[in-house]
Amino acid sequence: MNIKKIGVIGAGQMGHGIALVAAKAGFSVILRDIKDDFVKNGISKIERFLGKSVEKGKMNAEEKEKILSNVKGTTKLEDLKDADLVIEAIFENIKIKKELFEELDKVCKKETYFASNTSTIPITDLASVTNRPDKFIGMHFMNPVPLMKLIEVIRGLRTSDETTKLIKDLSEKMGKIPVEVNDGPGFVSNRVLIPMINEAVFCLMDGTGTAENIDNVMKLGMNHPMGPLALADLIGLDVCLDIMNVLYEGFNDSKYRPCPLLKKMVQAGYLGRKSGRGFYDYNK
Repeated sequence: MNIKKIGVIGAGQMGHGIALVAAKAGFSVILRDIKDDFVKNGISKIERFLGKSVEKGKMNAEEKEKILSNVKGTTKLEDLKDADLVIEAIFENIKIKKELFEELDKVCKKETYFASNTSTIPITDLASVTNRPDKFIGMHFMNPVPLMKLIEVIRGLRTSDETTKLIKDLSEKMGKIPVEVNDGPGFVSNRVLIPMINEAVFCLMDGTGTAENIDNVMKLGMNHPMGPLALADLIGLDVCLDIMNVLYEGFNDSKYRPCPLLKKMVQAGYLGRKSGRGFYDYNK
């Protein structure tokens, strides 16, 4: 493996988690976001997670400091010029992602590999704005990144075998289990999961069941650890809606139409846990 320095763009929920597991695996990490406050907040969350690990006896203070020393924060894209791999973890907006990768293509050395943590946008489309589509791949981490084992490794149409093997090996070094899938809207994870959540919202909207009862049916009857509506609140209803829209537009199939209630909740600002209210009230 020739990856030593990893750039992570986006210091939010997913980005700081990716930076953490990369630093824990011994890689030098550059965590970049557009504002100093965002970067500091991301590094602070990494430090808190590691602090809890020390309290639980999972590592000692020296190990914690070693991992923290592997992470450097920045707001400058140019600081990623020597990265061997750049993992993008910004919000799900295809226009902004493409603009970012166009810029990265100019900034980074030609040997640098690009990966996107996108949860639904086709990798082939994102890779098309770069001069290195063979070195472009999807690395869809699961939330929360430090705890979840899966990385959905998505091959674009022009992703090389070498890139795929390298990223799968890298994922294993991070302590993850890579599962390779081919490109397409929603890939496998969200093409299956989000329509299930959307259908649960339809059940709520048409009065088939209350939120609690719909979730209990899936937990007790299908052995899901969390019901679909509670899971939607955890993911963020705006994120769920964005993914449904990508599926709907990508497949041009009415079975992927977003539930009107899901749209209405997002319009009202009821986004789930992050806003304090979604299908459940978290302000109580």
